[in-house]
Amino acid sequence: MSRSSGFLTLVFSSLAHTYSHLFTLLYATIVLVLEREWGMGYDTLFALSIPMSVLFGAAALPAGWMGDKWSASGMMALFFLGVGLCSIATGMADTPLTICLGLAGIGLFAAIYHPVGIPWLVRNAVNRGRALGINGVFGSVGTAAAALVAGFLAQLYGWRAAFILPGAVCLITGVAFLWARQTDRLLDRGEDAVPTPPPGKSDIWRVFWVMSATMLCTGLIFQATAFALPKIFDTRLSDWLNDSMLGIGGMVTIVYTASALSQIVGGELADRYALRSVYAAVQWLQIPVIIIAMMLIHPALVPVAALMVSLNVAGQAAENSLLAKYTPPQWRGRAFGAKFVLTLGVSSLGVAVIPVIYRMTGTLDVLFILLAVAAAGAGVFALLLPRDKAAAAQQTIVPVAAE
Repeated sequence: MSRSSGFLTLVFSSLAHTYSHLFTLLYATIVLVLEREWGMGYDTLFALSIPMSVLFGAAALPAGWMGDKWSASGMMALFFLGVGLCSIATGMADTPLTICLGLAGIGLFAAIYHPVGIPWLVRNAVNRGRALGINGVFGSVGTAAAALVAGFLAQLYGWRAAFILPGAVCLITGVAFLWARQTDRLLDRGEDAVPTPPPGKSDIWRVFWVMSATMLCTGLIFQATAFALPKIFDTRLSDWLNDSMLGIGGMVTIVYTASALSQIVGGELADRYALRSVYAAVQWLQIPVIIIAMMLIHPALVPVAALMVSLNVAGQAAENSLLAKYTPPQWRGRAFGAKFVLTLGVSSLGVAVIPVIYRMTGTLDVLFILLAVAAAGAGVFALLLPRDKAAAAQQTIVPVAAE
């Protein structure tokens, strides 16, 4: 594999990671605009995004299977083109049903990225932790940019532009990806760039069952927080933000931008220390921060929310490294597909419960308790993973340019 192909794999995988989170979160802010323009309740309008959330996770397993059996780069091309077209279609919708269908299409095609793009990157990475950390930053950028992009475009040009313009950018990226693939600047690789010793069969099953539980918890925290944060800021900081959609979007962007660097830190820690220790530590550290966030009705909620999200995403490099380490390369797409069925599909129950909590209580305070319980569950299960004290010392750190 050429050095150029490895670099472009990192570039396109990172862009796709940004898009996968950005497009699935645009509606979390746009729903606040539609609530005012259409005169419908937040819970009713928010429910239109639930099929998108479910498909974003549920379609991950078949997408991973297709990536293993057919072509990872071919599936990535479908990702860019499908997400772009469905976003434009959503921006053209004029009824709740057509918005729901457009969002569902975004969820279906966005589901391709995680089970296909991450294993594709892992196969080409020399330093997995570092590559996953850099890639994770782009995912956080997508999450951070979603609220700002949606708020900015909706406030200046109307809510339709918040879907149509990003959709056009995604389509252009897809065309560039197809060109790079067609000219052999991007290649599908069958073997890992840096082979690792095969794990024992007992460890494979142990890690599978333990991480199924931890990933369900961490995914629930991430999904519920990302979808609920615009409304939490709207209800708790509306006076401070003067009821501005751009202001709310800006605060969400600050939270996820500030948390992005934790992905780099988490990736470096995953390369240098025992994966189990890194993974367990970030789960336990989330609990007190979530409790503090629950009590704040003050601008101080913004930096505390940033710390809360930072701890959640800091463990993702270790999580993905653990999964890659204990999965044979030929099964990796399906393994990551199963992961994201849990983290994005089953954990979408955390998203589904948001309108229920709001309808019953008028606030989202109870959601914080759910998140703290999930973090504690992830911390307990992480301690059951196999010990791996020697792994970090054996890893060689290679400059990023070599990837």
